[in-house]
Amino acid sequence: MTLPQQDPPTVGTAARPEAAHGPLLYRSAWARILPFALYMAFIAVSDTLQRFGWTVKELHWLYPVKVAVVLLALLAFRRSYSELAWQPLRARTWLASVATGLAVLVLWINLDAGWMQIGSPAGYQPLTESGQPDWLLIALRLAGAALVVPLMEELFWRSFLLRWIDHPGFLTVPPALVTAKALAFTTVLFGFEHSLWLAGMVAGAAYGLLYMRTGTLWAPIIAHTVTNSMLGVWVVTTGNWTYW
Repeated sequence: MTLPQQDPPTVGTAARPEAAHGPLLYRSAWARILPFALYMAFIAVSDTLQRFGWTVKELHWLYPVKVAVVLLALLAFRRSYSELAWQPLRARTWLASVATGLAVLVLWINLDAGWMQIGSPAGYQPLTESGQPDWLLIALRLAGAALVVPLMEELFWRSFLLRWIDHPGFLTVPPALVTAKALAFTTVLFGFEHSLWLAGMVAGAAYGLLYMRTGTLWAPIIAHTVTNSMLGVWVVTTGNWTYW
């Protein structure tokens, strides 16, 4: 695939005609789509292999491979992620991000009634043949869920899709000016990306609003990291593997 070379103007510049009438997806868009697409492709591969008789235990090592491939894609496109340029965050931004992440965690493990789920996933169970925790797999799963997934998903869902719905030149759209339509659309899609679809919608709305209010992608990344890391600790501690 040959990626479009033309990017839309950056924030603060006058919109050029091609920003409105040019390619449907610019190179800057693909930089945020491809890592997410690779992640979803691995999920599809896992589901297909299970249909052909592979067990969940036999596919344990597919997750570390998936995370490694996504991380390599993120590193390959790292120069395209202008929104990740680090600037010190205010104390209230840190507080709002951590509080949002913890609130989503509490709701996530409680919004689990039967009608709030899609299917009955077995979850990721990093156990040895004797039923003991496989700490290497657990560490890899925690690292992927807490460090790679939040970065990949926030780049796709919040930085790209949330703004792209409002304008193909998404880099020109300030987070504070994102429309309610775009927020609603991405919230619903983010929800159905997860088996706990209602909890996913709550998380999508929370992360989206946090991004819009703070104006920095690091806020939802931090919140997402808090949610995923604490969820991982809770799963390992309680043995509720279906949440993984």
